[in-house]
Amino acid sequence: MIDPRFYAAAGPLKLAALFPDCELRGGDRDVTGVAPIDRAGPDDLCFFEGKLKGALETRAGAIVLKRALADAAPATASLVLSTHPRAQFAIAARRLVAERTLGRGSPANAPDAQLEPGVGIGPNAVIGQGVAIGQGAEIGANAVIGPGVRIGRRSKIGANAVVGFSLIGDDVNILPGAMIGQAGFGIAGGPTGPVDVPHFGRVIIEDRVTLGALCAVDRGLFDDTILSEDCKIDNLTHIAHNVVIGRQTMIAAFGGIAGSTTIGDGAVLGGRVGVADHLTVGAGARIGAGSAVLTSVPAGETWSGHPARPLRQWLRQTAWLARAAGRRDAGE
Repeated sequence: MIDPRFYAAAGPLKLAALFPDCELRGGDRDVTGVAPIDRAGPDDLCFFEGKLKGALETRAGAIVLKRALADAAPATASLVLSTHPRAQFAIAARRLVAERTLGRGSPANAPDAQLEPGVGIGPNAVIGQGVAIGQGAEIGANAVIGPGVRIGRRSKIGANAVVGFSLIGDDVNILPGAMIGQAGFGIAGGPTGPVDVPHFGRVIIEDRVTLGALCAVDRGLFDDTILSEDCKIDNLTHIAHNVVIGRQTMIAAFGGIAGSTTIGDGAVLGGRVGVADHLTVGAGARIGAGSAVLTSVPAGETWSGHPARPLRQWLRQTAWLARAAGRRDAGE
């Protein structure tokens, strides 16, 4: 479900108006929201471009998909036939659901913002419409808190940080320059080139999280990006959309976690570790500095290398390479 604190429905809109250049099958209809295909309801628009075995099961009212898949769609849905379903969906979704943003001419501190006693607001900070900030929280100079954001008690938002589309717990410490809740790197190939896919999720930062200076945490595509209790993220780390970071996880500087990856409780990632998308780093796992994680890591294991692999294996291979290089240099 799209969170109305952060997004506003512009509909209902007719499919024919949203897709003037596409063929409709199953009749025109009104749609009011967007959703992933597995959670879409009768008033929602969704897309499908994956592989299919058997019938497509969904309650969606309207589906954007390729003509070759039309016969597998449920008879209850209206179909939008497209050669680029994801891109066509992205363009239509921007018209159907709008982000709540700080409008031109908005006051620096919205009159409907709810600030509990003892909240400190630094010079030139901007507090958007519908924001709620808990007792004793501090908002640094030039920070921007977007519409609908919730910030818990005693949390600190550093100078020049930007926070949007986010729910933040108690005793959270976000250092200067962090960017929280921006859209992730979702790109769809369209008929005239790449199209940015809009993001309709949120960022959830639970209690006692520390987020370093100049970090970026992207909001989810439809689901949430989650930083769980007591996790500690060092400076200049990027956490992509739909990532879930477990409790008491630590990530050193320059880390990069790609979209839809899960990091288990208590994992430790050294500096400049990169983790590919849609992976799982198990609870208590440890990843050596500079590693590139391209496959899922089992819980409790220690991996290192580029690409990362179990530590003992990496050490053996590194030692063998060193010996081989030494023999070559000696002319053996």
